[in-house]
Amino acid sequence: MAPEKFIVEVEPAKPAKDGRPSMGPVYRSLFAKDGFPPPIPGLDSCWDIFRLSVEKYPNNRMLGHREIVDGKPGKYVWMSYKEVYDIVIKVGNSIRCCGVNKGDKCGIYGANCAEWIISMEACNAHGLYCVPLYDTLGAGAVEFIISHAEVTIAFVEEKKLPELLKTFPNASKYLKTIVSFGKVTPQQKEEVEKFGVVLYSWDEFLQLGSEKQFDLPVKKKEDICTIMYTSGTTGDPKGVLISNTSIVTLIAGVKRLLESVNESLTVDDVFLSYLPLAHIFDRVIEECFINHGASIGFWRGDVKLLTEDIGELKPTIFCAVPRVLDRIYSGLQHKITSGGLLKSTLFNLAYAYKHRNLKKGQSHVEASPLSDKVVFSKVKEGLGGRVRLILSGAAPLASHVEAFLRVVGCCHVLQGYGLTETCAGTFVSLPNHYDMLGTVGPPVPNVDVCLESVPEMSYDALSSTPRGEVCVRGDTLFSGYFKREDLTKEVMIDGWFHTGDVGEWQPNGSLKIIDRKKNIFKLSQGEYVAVENLENIYGDNPIIDSIWIYGNSFESFLIAVINPNERAIEHWAEHNGISGDFASLCENAKVKEYIVGELAKTGKEKKLKGFEFIKAVHLDPLPFDMERDLLTPTFKKKRPQLLKYYKDVIDNMYKGTK
Repeated sequence: MAPEKFIVEVEPAKPAKDGRPSMGPVYRSLFAKDGFPPPIPGLDSCWDIFRLSVEKYPNNRMLGHREIVDGKPGKYVWMSYKEVYDIVIKVGNSIRCCGVNKGDKCGIYGANCAEWIISMEACNAHGLYCVPLYDTLGAGAVEFIISHAEVTIAFVEEKKLPELLKTFPNASKYLKTIVSFGKVTPQQKEEVEKFGVVLYSWDEFLQLGSEKQFDLPVKKKEDICTIMYTSGTTGDPKGVLISNTSIVTLIAGVKRLLESVNESLTVDDVFLSYLPLAHIFDRVIEECFINHGASIGFWRGDVKLLTEDIGELKPTIFCAVPRVLDRIYSGLQHKITSGGLLKSTLFNLAYAYKHRNLKKGQSHVEASPLSDKVVFSKVKEGLGGRVRLILSGAAPLASHVEAFLRVVGCCHVLQGYGLTETCAGTFVSLPNHYDMLGTVGPPVPNVDVCLESVPEMSYDALSSTPRGEVCVRGDTLFSGYFKREDLTKEVMIDGWFHTGDVGEWQPNGSLKIIDRKKNIFKLSQGEYVAVENLENIYGDNPIIDSIWIYGNSFESFLIAVINPNERAIEHWAEHNGISGDFASLCENAKVKEYIVGELAKTGKEKKLKGFEFIKAVHLDPLPFDMERDLLTPTFKKKRPQLLKYYKDVIDNMYKGTK
């Protein structure tokens, strides 16, 4: 029986022509077979999303944070849609009092909080470009973004003020007004005054325009509402121009998708806001929640306290990046292994039974209600007890982690894929389809998608297993890179945005991301290696938390730097009579030998070619991180920086293996 297919063909394949590679057929979501969802009536801009919800749901809880009572975190306290609206209007009037008008650029710098959303909505109200500033790119990047985008006013979290002040005097060429989300000191005011900049506390700023009432300008669909700078793995950040159309179109598509799988958002949904609002992933999810009059609760800003905030808020939808889900997975694994023989046996039996039923195609509710109740309910409680959907994005989620969470999470676990340039969600896997494990699912019902062959990497979009660069077309696409027409032309060809990612269509119409177009190098024997694909294959082994593979055209074999899984390594060492803490185990030759052996098993299993096997490894107990500039803020590997950082280690591995 042929599998159910979740895509429909809308245009035939095209052969290679005029130096352009061949393109596979153009597909769209099955849920859009009769056309894309029409725009929601009256919804022309991001301001309308909020304004209409205020009219419809004035008393609904909108933004919440934890009250601190006697130094201890208490319950979530909430502002209603109408209360938020009233402050937004005040902030907007004050912005205009500073001589800032439609089309000007407004920076927002700091962790997710109510003031962040309020500042953003004030930008939407007055047609300003909202420009998130983010520090994970270092002070240099904040200064670069302020100058490049010509930011004239910036809202900033109180504790980020000193960071912002480091951008002077250069930033003061454009930046004239700073508003703290909290208080400011007289010294700070004095410090910026000498650069001709005015600094306000939040309360002072709200008073500034209290006597005045400015009319809201007319906003058009094609107006830009935000410039999101993406870190990129090399070079300066690029300013991605996102229009009202992109976000409004995305919302209509997400709405149709959720309706089609009976998971519509409602006013009762609750979202935990902790992924950076400076990224498109969190921004559009929050816009979807605002559109439905649902509630957004903010975390306290500390990853160690995240589970506690989850327990108090009890969200219904949980969005995460793989890093967070890996942490949850490791924590649960630890609990299971340390729970004694009886408990772990019971867990393993329940797991195997439910896993088998999911594979047979049963829904997660039917697969094993008894196991859910008796064994897995504790996991559900750990996420607050009400989560019905976990959505992972920003980077690939390892299949073993996804499978585990699908079994024990008692909810749908979906993986999505998109870029800032495609306004986030472009693909997302569907609930209750176990055969979509390890894929990013079919396209969202508001874009057309096709694969373009990459001949130099032997990816053919016209073969029986179509593989090629993922190309996207539709109204969710960005409006170009700010002041970088050259870069826009490189990626926008005949209306198609070229993502740089290589995908493979699955028989059911879901897409698997298998490689990155630029991450290819040649070994000394002339063989090409698609490194991202190999990292995905090897990284699926549970003994590995993260892997970076390296090779070059002067060497004939591959080597890797690995962050091993601490518990897995300690467990193996214990069984093999090797003592020492995690750091010393990472130095141990026997442990390295064991890991190379495990990688070889994976290589054989996946039928990799001889030159794709890894001959030597360096084990780093410290995870790759942003502090050492090894990762982008969305946890993509910065390959040139990794090479620089591990240069000596690499030289030694090559010397030692010959």
